[in-house]
Amino acid sequence: MSEFKSPRKRFGQNFLQDQNIINNIIAAISPRTTDKIIEIGPGRGALTYPLLNKLEQLHVIEIDRDLANWWQEKRINNLKLHELDALKVDICSIYPEQSCRIVGNLPYNISTPLLFHLFKFLPCIQDMYFMLQKEVVERITAVPGSKIYGRLSLMTQFYCQTQNLFQVSRHAFNPAPKVESAIVQLIPHPIPTNTPAEIFAAIVKQAFSQRRKTIRNSLKDWFSPAQLEALHLDPAARPETLSLASFKALARAAKQPAND
Repeated sequence: MSEFKSPRKRFGQNFLQDQNIINNIIAAISPRTTDKIIEIGPGRGALTYPLLNKLEQLHVIEIDRDLANWWQEKRINNLKLHELDALKVDICSIYPEQSCRIVGNLPYNISTPLLFHLFKFLPCIQDMYFMLQKEVVERITAVPGSKIYGRLSLMTQFYCQTQNLFQVSRHAFNPAPKVESAIVQLIPHPIPTNTPAEIFAAIVKQAFSQRRKTIRNSLKDWFSPAQLEALHLDPAARPETLSLASFKALARAAKQPAND
């Protein structure tokens, strides 16, 4: 059997080893025998083994060839390995026509792009439980008016109900990262039919591309000051003060940028 190598910085690998934290995460997920669960980045199996003990089958996605071989050689009957890049996986193809649950200790360097990738597959996702850098979880769950409220907050909250479950000390990992972590729960909302998602995303991105600007200036390609006032928005407001509902209203009112 292949001997396991040291964690790779290239893949942002930090392996969870605190049993109390592992138990708390499994309790939060509360897996049932027939649940269709996909784990992203099984690592050495801190979450994988407890999940395998509770599930009929577990699918795992692993990009590291050495780790993938390590798991493959174990020949675990109820483990289905996918040696793939999670940023390119069609999640819905793993459990066709069934709703799945996704868990993982996500590398810090891909956490945000991976979340944006997963938002494309929400119709077949029941819920998600991720360990992320604490600051990322705080940004995901931030409220209007805070300094960390921004594009990630709005995009995640547009698609999902978000909850910061608990923090995880960096000393729970090997090697210990330089940052603290937290567990976030994401439960997809029903797909909003009255708010165009692509326009919402474009407006949010534009608004926060220069977050110190007022929306009069940052959204001038989309709206005139009079149009903003008609939506009961102050043109002198900064984007971090606008609620999710306000950005949804902007997306519903928008047609095309004024310079198109």
